[in-house]
Amino acid sequence: MSAAATLSVRNLSIMFGGVHAVEDVSFDVNPGEIFAIIGPNGAGKSTIFNLISRLYEPSNGSIHYGEHDLLKLPAHKIVKTGIARTFQNIELFEQATVLQNLLVGRHSHSSGNPLTDFAFLPGVKRSELEHRRKVEDIIDLLEIAQYRDERISDLSYGARKNVELARALCAEPSLLLLDEPASGLNNEETDDVGFWLEDIKHDLGVTLVMVEHDMNLVGSIADRVMAINDGRLITIGTPEEVRENAEVQQAYLGVSP
Repeated sequence: MSAAATLSVRNLSIMFGGVHAVEDVSFDVNPGEIFAIIGPNGAGKSTIFNLISRLYEPSNGSIHYGEHDLLKLPAHKIVKTGIARTFQNIELFEQATVLQNLLVGRHSHSSGNPLTDFAFLPGVKRSELEHRRKVEDIIDLLEIAQYRDERISDLSYGARKNVELARALCAEPSLLLLDEPASGLNNEETDDVGFWLEDIKHDLGVTLVMVEHDMNLVGSIADRVMAINDGRLITIGTPEEVRENAEVQQAYLGVSP
């Protein structure tokens, strides 16, 4: 696992069709914290994730993770810096098993040498066994052993969300971006997600940044919260401070100041 570092975003902006989806947003995420991004639909939350992941090119600003200037890297190399993510719309191989999907999450730790992989030399065999051990550790952490050999297409929505989280963890990230981890889950499943995210923070030492609408979940586990609206930063603070902010109440909770 890469060493935890500070995620530093400065003056980040992007426009779509002449409209600012994100406008001059700056924030830091400290190593080892749970940082939540909240805001109404269309506020620019997932766009920030797509900018960090290099799926979008910003029109202005900088993004650094520790010593890495992310804007100098292509999307496929972001995972090498220690960053992994989940998506608002689940991105899994539907006809593959849970185990197969999780092993895909280990691709960033493969040798990258087709010849040695094809020959299945002793070093490759040891590496494959280590990949399997790492995957089994994540299966145990998220309590999904009963799904190990099930096809993704046969799983419930909640189970699929857990598998996507597990696959991201299999990359051994130091920073994990979670796009609405509780979306579509019932109260019991959401409580489980909260427990797992705290375990991931404390047991694995992973820094978490999550986009989330469930304010109960945000309030129970987030160390700090950033509220945005119409692509612009409103405020950053503790869950309590953000909840009491008059502009947040107006923009996100529909309460007049």
